[in-house]
Order: sequence, then C-alpha cells, then structure tokens
Amino acid sequence: MLAVLLALASAAGYGGSDYSGGLAARRAGVIRITILAQGVSAALMILILPLAGLRAPSAGSLAWGAAGGLSGAMGALALYAGFRSAAFSVAGPVSAIGSAGFSVLAGLLLGERPGGLAMIGMGLALPAIIGVSASPGSARPGRARSGRAESGHLEPGHAEPGHAEPGHAESGRTKSGHESQGEAGRAGSGHPAAGVAWGLAAGAGFAVLFIALNRASAASGLWPVVASQATALVAVACLGAATGEMRLPPRHASGLAALTGVTGAAGTVLYFYATHAGLLAVTAVLTSLYPAVTIVLARVFLGERLTMARLAGLCLAAASVGLIAAAGAG
Repeated sequence: MLAVLLALASAAGYGGSDYSGGLAARRAGVIRITILAQGVSAALMILILPLAGLRAPSAGSLAWGAAGGLSGAMGALALYAGFRSAAFSVAGPVSAIGSAGFSVLAGLLLGERPGGLAMIGMGLALPAIIGVSASPGSARPGRARSGRAESGHLEPGHAEPGHAEPGHAESGRTKSGHESQGEAGRAGSGHPAAGVAWGLAAGAGFAVLFIALNRASAASGLWPVVASQATALVAVACLGAATGEMRLPPRHASGLAALTGVTGAAGTVLYFYATHAGLLAVTAVLTSLYPAVTIVLARVFLGERLTMARLAGLCLAAASVGLIAAAGAG
C-alpha cells in the first residue's frame, strides 16, 4: 500500500511539473526552460540530501542514477517540444503510455510477476490515460483567457516568425496581450503527427529513468536521484551552450520553469521511494497516470471542461488504482 501511495504522489508531482513546464515552454525556448527547471531541481536535491542521510553511495547506484537522469532530460526536452508542436492532449498521453508500457515490459523481463488484480488494474490504466487526455471536440480556436489557452486544448503557442522550432528562443521583446492571447488560444493549429513522435520519444526517455532508478540501490539513500538530476543539468547545459540558449527565460516564464523544477524533483524522489517499496511494473504504471493531474489543473486554473471521455478516463484511473491497491493489500 505504501508503494501505491508514493507512486500516486509521484504522479501528482509529475502532473504539476508537466502543467507548469508546458505553459512555460510556449513562452520561451524549450532548452532555456529545461535548463532552468533542471537547475532548480538539482539545487533542491542537494539541499535535501543531508535530510535523507549521507550514506556512501555505490558506484553502480550512481551510474544507474546518471543514466536515468540523462534519459529523463532527453525525455523532458522531447515532451516540451511535443507541447510546442501540438496540444497537450497529444504528446502527454503518448508519453505516459510509452513510459508505462516500456516499464511494465522491463519489469516482466526482470522477473516481476504482479498478481491478477494488479495486472487488471495495470490494464485499465492505459485506457484511463487515453481517456483523461481526450480533447474536447467543441474547443474554439483563437480564444484565450488571461493569455492562457481556453477550454479545449492547452495548446502551446509558437515563437515569433523565424523562431518556431522547438529549442529556439523567442524574441527578447515582450509581445502585446493581444498577440499572446492569440498564440495561447491557437488550439488545434499544431501538428498532431509531430506531437505523437515527440511523445513516443519522451515516453522512452521517462521509461529508462523509471527503470534506472529502480535498479539503483536504495541503500545509497537519495544519491542516485542527485546523480540523475546533476547529470540531467549538465546534459541540457551542454546542449544550451552548443545552441546558444544559455540565457535565462523571460521573467513571465522563469517562475513557471522554477515551479517545474520543484514539482519534478518531488515527483522523482517520491517515485524512487515507491519503486523500492513495490514492483517496477506497478509503480511505473501508477506514476504514469500523471496526465490526470494535468487535466485537473487545467480544469481548475484554465476552466477546461471535463468531457464524457475525460470523466470516463478518471473513473477508469480510480478503478485501476483501487485494484492495484487491493492487490498490494492482499
């Protein structure tokens, strides 16, 4: 039961991270957002490391953490690029299904054998992810509220002409409110095929992170998580230096990027504890329910409507969690 609760808390952290990171990624370059988010995450991990006990880490645990961090950073870049190419409801669920599917396969290959109830619950989680991420058909492109997307899609806007590619910084000048609202509300104007491709890449990256943290020894305390965050920061910083994207994001995006780092770090720590308290196949699937959290945040802060498909997805998610929790209690 503890593993289930920790995995669900991890999903909440990752869901909040995706929400704030996605909003930030349509206001500034993907690389700049990721560098700041990873910097905040690494700094936070260094601060809390003494609280978790400074046990000497093994070389193997540090290596697994570093490998997971590198893969997770690439997954985050791919996901934010997907958010800029298409709606959240395209890249988000694809990445979640990919990370869950790859992790379950890895768990089974490593000899894990979840019980019957857990397997049914894990099976329900996949359609639940699709359901909670389904796009409302009545979305009205072109309208936004307070510079953010209105109900329908959390559609990431594009940079100014000549800077629309993922990873490139937007112009230094601040856009007018009318321009910002037009960009934010341009729902459905992206490229779904690109969103799917980026989502698959992100899912593979997150799955390797989940698997690596599972293989890292829990006896090393939080050192594997610190190694993962530090490696991710170095990787995106090198990418930023190579592309000339080492500047801080604009002020209106920096706060969102910092929040992304805090919630993402919390999600990673909680997942690390969850995966060492239960099975990889189970904890990875529950953690991959993070799109449900993103959708709830969109409902609360953006007024995005809960369609029948999304309500059905939330019900399936609840059933999935209940079955897995019952299996764990048994």
